[in-house]
Amino acid sequence: MFAKTGSATLAFKAPLAVMAVSFWGCSGALAADTSSGEQLTAVPDPSRFGRIGEKLAEWHVVAGGGAMIEPEYEGSDKFKVTPVPFVSATLFDTLTIDPTGATLAVVERDAFELSARLGYELGRQEDDSDHLRGMGDIDFGATVGAKAAVQLGPVELFALVDKTIGGSEGLVGRVGLEVAQPVSERLVLGASASAVVADENHMQAYFGVSAEQATRSGLAHFDASAGLKRADFSLSATYSINQNWIVRGEAQLGVLLGDAADSPVVLEKLQPSAMLLVGYKF
Repeated sequence: MFAKTGSATLAFKAPLAVMAVSFWGCSGALAADTSSGEQLTAVPDPSRFGRIGEKLAEWHVVAGGGAMIEPEYEGSDKFKVTPVPFVSATLFDTLTIDPTGATLAVVERDAFELSARLGYELGRQEDDSDHLRGMGDIDFGATVGAKAAVQLGPVELFALVDKTIGGSEGLVGRVGLEVAQPVSERLVLGASASAVVADENHMQAYFGVSAEQATRSGLAHFDASAGLKRADFSLSATYSINQNWIVRGEAQLGVLLGDAADSPVVLEKLQPSAMLLVGYKF
């Protein structure tokens, strides 16, 4: 999933960061904010639990862990299994802090919400994969951004943008929708679809190959331009075992597009991942 972004797209790769790109968020990664006013005795509203910073209906702090299987890097054809510990806290239904960063609701009017975002981009290490040897490292960077969302029943329509300070120095945007629907007193099903665009800095950092990198790595020289980067689709299930324990599973498929798909860094355009988490509400 993943450009290793804590606050959005996505995308997170390392024990905590992995939750951002595929379950948190990736790069997410991408975050739903669909908290419900209804009080369920056992089942959570999954709108702020997991990698996308979701919060269960009455929950303020959730801690837990699990495991994720994902590509070694964005564009890899090999996979790795990563442990995923996490803690998520929501204060006054306004400030959410979790392993992807922090989100602060600035404007809330009826079904519309505008939020400020603070997160991180982990970058990429050339030793993440043998295919990256000679490409050098992409440094860690902080991200600042904003998200606008409209809630239409169980459906959230959203658009967000994040600017990386340090690291790739890139600008990444995502537009999409997320759905969370209770199907019983204990089970909530979810789905999402989104598209990611990125500026030239981000695209060149992750998918470009400079003349120097080409000499060191043996990959062909490639200039990656700004534009559409990928599309992501996910399905999830959140099950409430009792008042305190919940289990969540999610499967996601990312499809690299444009110059990202054409890059010699990329060995596979289809980027599947899956995650299983167990959480405890305090």
